[in-house]
Amino acid sequence: MLKGDKVGLRARHETDIPILRTELYDDVVNASRAEAGPWRPTTPGSKDPRLVVDDKEQGSVPFSVVELDAGTLVGTATLWGIDTHNRSAHIGLGLLPASRGKGYGTDVVAVLCHYGFIVRGLQRLQIETLADNAAMLRSAERNGFVREGVLRSSAWVMGEFLDEVLLGLLAQDWKPDPKA
Repeated sequence: MLKGDKVGLRARHETDIPILRTELYDDVVNASRAEAGPWRPTTPGSKDPRLVVDDKEQGSVPFSVVELDAGTLVGTATLWGIDTHNRSAHIGLGLLPASRGKGYGTDVVAVLCHYGFIVRGLQRLQIETLADNAAMLRSAERNGFVREGVLRSSAWVMGEFLDEVLLGLLAQDWKPDPKA
């Protein structure tokens, strides 16, 4: 398990899937804001790649996020779009509604940076998020990500186009947590 101050990132367990399905992916508004495509219901038992991990897939590394103290599932985190030639990847995360606003997002981003830069040897990490996602913007910027641009009206979300913010962090600009 990869550990931060508050959370750990571990492999997906079978018992995580019903919780993630119900609290993240069956929520139309949340899923519409988090996904690049339109919301679709997930059938129980489906092999939806957001839920069921394919260990052979090399371009994406999904984690379940757990609170360190109690071991409680609090969300998901992913290093995706891994490009081994250019040594870059994207960061994504989703926290369960009851786990938001507790500083977990900032810690998840920190742990994913450690994984990307130290474990994987990447040169660049990138985050794309909706311009009104203040929590993700704060989490990214607290970890050293720099706003590199705005993709105007690039995301169709629940009947309207929204701007997305593009943030990037280079390995040489990253300031790892000295406790890690």
